[in-house]
Amino acid sequence: MSTKLAAILGLMFVPVSVPAQGSHVESKPAVIGYVFPQNTILKPTDIDGHSLTRINYAFANIQGGRMVAGFSHDAENLAVLTTLRGANPSLKILVSVGGWLWSGGFSDVALTPQSRAVFIASVDDFLTRYDLDGLDIDWEYPGMTGAGHVFRSEDKANFTLLLKELRADFGRKQKRGGRRMILSIAAGASDEFLAHTEMREVQKYLDTVNLMSYDYYEPEGDKITGHHAPLFTNPADPKKISADASVLAFEAAGVPAAKIVLGVPFYGHVWGRVADKNHGLYQPGQPIPNAYSPYSVIVDEMKTGEFERFWDPAASEPYLYNAGKQIFVTYDDPESISAKCSFVLKQRLGGVMFWDYAGDPSGTLLGTINKQLGRATAAGKAVQ
Repeated sequence: MSTKLAAILGLMFVPVSVPAQGSHVESKPAVIGYVFPQNTILKPTDIDGHSLTRINYAFANIQGGRMVAGFSHDAENLAVLTTLRGANPSLKILVSVGGWLWSGGFSDVALTPQSRAVFIASVDDFLTRYDLDGLDIDWEYPGMTGAGHVFRSEDKANFTLLLKELRADFGRKQKRGGRRMILSIAAGASDEFLAHTEMREVQKYLDTVNLMSYDYYEPEGDKITGHHAPLFTNPADPKKISADASVLAFEAAGVPAAKIVLGVPFYGHVWGRVADKNHGLYQPGQPIPNAYSPYSVIVDEMKTGEFERFWDPAASEPYLYNAGKQIFVTYDDPESISAKCSFVLKQRLGGVMFWDYAGDPSGTLLGTINKQLGRATAAGKAVQ
């Protein structure tokens, strides 16, 4: 990971699956935000806890087979986040472990009953110490190298066993009078991820599958430009990819729609040296400095007047092109976020998640999500 209308459509959000093995399906769409402060210290005013149902704090690390704090101020930051539950008791605070750079320990952790037991005990200690509501597993990726990590063919079955044993452990603690713990994963939106996992079985132990339906195109790995988070597949797209196609693939793999949470990006990707053909879309390009660009930076760049915004009706996605500098930008904005929220409600998915909160300090995109999902504020009024 580098960071995702009821009133409008007149639809009621109804779960379409029955919880299994201790998992739980929410009756209303979730709004899940990944918070990634790294080595900075959060203030309570940095996060709008009323506009979220769940915060996934990123990232805990794995060392010596145990889950450990990842950054120097995790204790202070988690304390800040848990205080937000005072004003919004329905808010859940989770820790996400792993991520693109810190998934190297998962294959070893999941390998044997003994290694899984050690890891799960460390999870229990961590969640108790910081008064958290659950765990998000961000293994990138089982059975695949990811960012150069150790991987094994056994990862496929061991991923299932790790989640099954985590759910059983959470269930035992709940029966002994503890709170119900949430268990989720961040899932790669690709056929490769599905080929290396047993999602029909895995989903039984999860509350949500947070689908990373972004980064379909990235300057570092793709020699042509493209939408990095298209809602629908543009017939002209050489890769033929989209969030819609990924959702269908996960459903076909056995994941109920109500457990799939659609990921949206609060950032974009930038290519340089892109010729002015089709306004730069699906054209050869090259990575440039700061190719990963937060939404707030993209908005500021648009104010210069050097970029023209275009809308791809087939993909339901915007893009920018600077003809003078030959720069192409793929990103999400309020129009595309609104379309994705409409899709979530129409398909009766589990909700929306986004990476990451810091990408839009203005709250424009989060406000759009809440408005389009028809969520209410603490005062009981629809978010405007």
